[in-house]
Amino acid sequence: MKNKNNIKFIQGNEACVEGAIYAGIDFFAGYPITPSTEIMEHLSSRLPQKGGKFVQMEDEIASMSAVIGASLTGNKVMTATSGPGFSLKQEALGYACMAEIPCVIVNVQRGGPSTGNPTHVSQGDVNQARWGTHGDHSIIALTASNHQDVFKVTVEAFNMAETYRTPVILLFDEIIGHMRDKLVIPEKGEIPVVERLRTSVKKGVDYHPYLPREDGRLPMSDFGAEHRYNVTGLFHDMWGFPNNNPHVVNELLRHLTDKIENNVNEISMYKEYWMDDAEYILISYGSSARSAIHLAKNRRARGIKIGVLELQTLWPFPSDMVREKCAGAKAIIVVEMNMGQIVIQVKNAVDKPNNVFLSNRIDGELILPTDIKTVFRTIQGKGV
Repeated sequence: MKNKNNIKFIQGNEACVEGAIYAGIDFFAGYPITPSTEIMEHLSSRLPQKGGKFVQMEDEIASMSAVIGASLTGNKVMTATSGPGFSLKQEALGYACMAEIPCVIVNVQRGGPSTGNPTHVSQGDVNQARWGTHGDHSIIALTASNHQDVFKVTVEAFNMAETYRTPVILLFDEIIGHMRDKLVIPEKGEIPVVERLRTSVKKGVDYHPYLPREDGRLPMSDFGAEHRYNVTGLFHDMWGFPNNNPHVVNELLRHLTDKIENNVNEISMYKEYWMDDAEYILISYGSSARSAIHLAKNRRARGIKIGVLELQTLWPFPSDMVREKCAGAKAIIVVEMNMGQIVIQVKNAVDKPNNVFLSNRIDGELILPTDIKTVFRTIQGKGV
């Protein structure tokens, strides 16, 4: 029987906070921005209660830099923002990719570009999450459509950050952040929590901060503790010192990419509904998936075989999984609130890209089941 104290009726932003607490967050630095501010507000009281540190920084650039420094000293860290703040974080996010620093960045999306539509929903930052920082790199970006999953993917974001020594982005949206729903907080141990992998190298012995073990993981040493080592955003060798030797550069870039791209199956998270016999498939994510699921359930009751593939990992994009799940579909409709950022990935993944269609809204309003139904009827009218 569930402990009644573990059952809450809260906002999605609060569910993210509860997930971070469960995962063992030690440090948060941030700057208030709609529609993510509640994450910062709740952590300002919750984090000190568990012995963690909360700092309101002067801006988003400083916030990202602060969590990088705190992570290097051995802490599990997170920051939260929305579109304009996410833009400001990109240079430091690239530094975290290059220096392989575990951290979690939450972006509760709103309308853009620029100040855009601060209090309304959008999913326009999908490609920015993938390519916002410069240079060849890989990134992990997760999302969710309900509070129970917001909690779970937040825990998984911390786990993946620690496992792959990389920044992980939580790409929520305003609807999910601000809607209220039931959350059952799992008992300790129900969801595995990955702790920081620390080096076994003793003090006074050569420590190589960028020398992977056989399993590919990089043990860390708390900066300022037993070992002295170099951290830089430049291309570097296994000691962390700058090195522009072509071989070193090539190997480092491939390592930064391969440690994520070669583990797509382990990183990929998704949910499926009525997919076993689906003739038509809706692919969606975030709050858009709620409308997709509603429409599919409604059409199923009328005898139309529609299934839903809800993506929770957006990056690295799970192309093989999407291709396999959609192999027998007559048509695929991608449901999202942007001008078509994931639909491009789906078309690249499937065998018949001409059978992939877009149902979207970009006006700051939640896409409705009726919006999707209009596209679906058009497709049926064409005989697809």
